Amino acid sequence: MPKKAADVRQPEQRPAPASNNGCNSTALRKATRRVSQLYDSMLAPTGLRSTQRAILHNINYFGSPTVGKLAASLVLDRSALGHNLKPLEREGLLTLEPDPNDRRSRIARLTEKGMKKLADSAPYWQMAQERFESKFGVERAAALREVLAIIATEEFE
Repeated sequence: MPKKAADVRQPEQRPAPASNNGCNSTALRKATRRVSQLYDSMLAPTGLRSTQRAILHNINYFGSPTVGKLAASLVLDRSALGHNLKPLEREGLLTLEPDPNDRRSRIARLTEKGMKKLADSAPYWQMAQERFESKFGVERAAALREVLAIIATEEFE
């Protein structure tokens, strides 16, 4: 005999907890996902995700860094970075060349297309920055970046 709707026990519906039960990692990951969603949505017209733009920006900042230096600057495992570099290389935004000083290492270089993509994405990134700061506050955002820079250092481990 089929059960009536009233007889079927529904799972308890609970709202997501407001706190993270004191877990710093969970709080940071949730906040990072939210901020990434904001930046990714603003960068969408460029075809770049915020993580990809960060890679291009860091390559540009350091000139032609080794993959190891780039991974360290992004606080990424080398294999994770390698996974993220492949689509950018496929799209012709960067090249990975052998390091003449260390054959085991590779050097990342932006192509002209990569430089143009980085420049074209700058106004969208700026809009994301402004949107974040309008919601969070300019001074609070600056203080947050200072605190997060401390956490991102190797000395923090």
